[in-house]
Amino acid sequence: MSEHLLHIDFTRGRGLQEQIREHLTTMIHQNHFGDRALPSCRKMAEMLKVSRNTIVLVYEKLVDEGFLISRERSGYFVNLDYLSQNTQLVSRTFSLNPSVSDSCSSSISWKDRLVRDLSSYQNIRKPSDWQDYPYPFIFGQPDHSLFPLNQWRECSRLAQRQSAMKAWVSDFMDNDDEFLVDQLKQHVLSKRGIQVSTDEILVTVGTQNSLYLLASLLAGKGTRLGMEDPGYPDARNIFTHHGAEVVPLGMDDQGVMPDSQMDTCDYLYLTPSHQVPTNVTMSMERRQALLSQASKKDFIIIEDDYESETNLQAQPHPALKSLDQSGRVIYVGSLSKSLSPGLRIGFLVADAELIQQARMLRRLMYRHPPMNNQRTAALFISMGYYDSYLRKLRKSYGEKWQVMSEALERYLPGSIINHTSGGCSFWLRLPDAIDLDSLVFRCATEGIIIEPGDVHFLSSKSPGNFIRLGFSAIAPEAITPGIQILAQVISAQAYPLDCPSRLPVAV
Repeated sequence: MSEHLLHIDFTRGRGLQEQIREHLTTMIHQNHFGDRALPSCRKMAEMLKVSRNTIVLVYEKLVDEGFLISRERSGYFVNLDYLSQNTQLVSRTFSLNPSVSDSCSSSISWKDRLVRDLSSYQNIRKPSDWQDYPYPFIFGQPDHSLFPLNQWRECSRLAQRQSAMKAWVSDFMDNDDEFLVDQLKQHVLSKRGIQVSTDEILVTVGTQNSLYLLASLLAGKGTRLGMEDPGYPDARNIFTHHGAEVVPLGMDDQGVMPDSQMDTCDYLYLTPSHQVPTNVTMSMERRQALLSQASKKDFIIIEDDYESETNLQAQPHPALKSLDQSGRVIYVGSLSKSLSPGLRIGFLVADAELIQQARMLRRLMYRHPPMNNQRTAALFISMGYYDSYLRKLRKSYGEKWQVMSEALERYLPGSIINHTSGGCSFWLRLPDAIDLDSLVFRCATEGIIIEPGDVHFLSSKSPGNFIRLGFSAIAPEAITPGIQILAQVISAQAYPLDCPSRLPVAV
């Protein structure tokens, strides 16, 4: 066996046994070893520069699972029965599809077959490698260093006990984990003043999924959806995709402004706690007026309370849903911004009749979110780990908010549109002379990620140059130097060459 075939570029953060096993199973599937013995444990350990025990454990595991066989005094060999079964399957597949390359290069025009072309939708743009940037002023990503990994592992282990497996291994059709629903009622919704019954809650795979279910059930040609402008582009795209006409609603420092245009809408999509993207918190007076108008004019409010768990305000306003006396508010919540976006755990709260319809529609799509994640999350909440984590999160985000606010006031004075401490981002207006696309590119070359604000406006042309700077994912010590560099880039863009800068430059 040639040595170069057994070279592995080990990745940090993954176990050695895991990576060696992955590499060997790939080579077995590709029949690299044939009928020859694999390198001995000692030889393999020398080539990969790992301990002999590591290789022994990998080999023995592959023997237990049928990939390899052990021959006394001869070594380890590929199990030819396993290999022949897989080879026959591949051969049969190719015999049924003899011209795979020809079929892949067919001239089918899928664009002509699409009912709707989604390429025209504007979406929030974020680089996939944002974690490699030294100054990621990105919104919607948590600080991974704060995640209570040990506690989550404990809950995951408890969820996988033999006695608990029946709670998530079986097919539950369209039901949710009753334990998680109960925890959401007691420890999440209750904090927002919401008291509902079990049949008024549906677990989803995040806010976008909740909105898609609602749009599928409620929107169509002729439906009018009122939406804050600027607002959340994913919500706009989801309802537009289902045929709704999106109506822009004006904003002020108290939130969305009730007006006659609102009266013509069937539904309103609102983010009253922390408005996307401005962070304005809707006043209590405005909330009461909005609910009164909804009752008089017969429209429904979809309340997206996306950042409620990481609220930095000492006494946040109660959710619109908690003030609703007539069932006109549909509540959309999520654990993504607080716990982890990757877990995809959200929830929908509405009248039982609508929840039942959403449950039936969800069954047609994916039945229910993964039960193992639901049970682990339920245990995490019930054991107090979630509340403990939120306290740590709020403390960290509060400190970052203070550092961010001071840095912006020093290096980009007058740029902050709203000074509320409610959200995990800042909404800034920059000089009109700046080209946003050019600014984003230039910032990236300096290691800074910023989010252009134009995507949030319903009109293709925004009324100014806006950017959103998130601070949840950036290290505290990187905030001030990042803002300094950002101010320099903005100054160079807005006042090039010999034009005197009216923005402070970092010294």
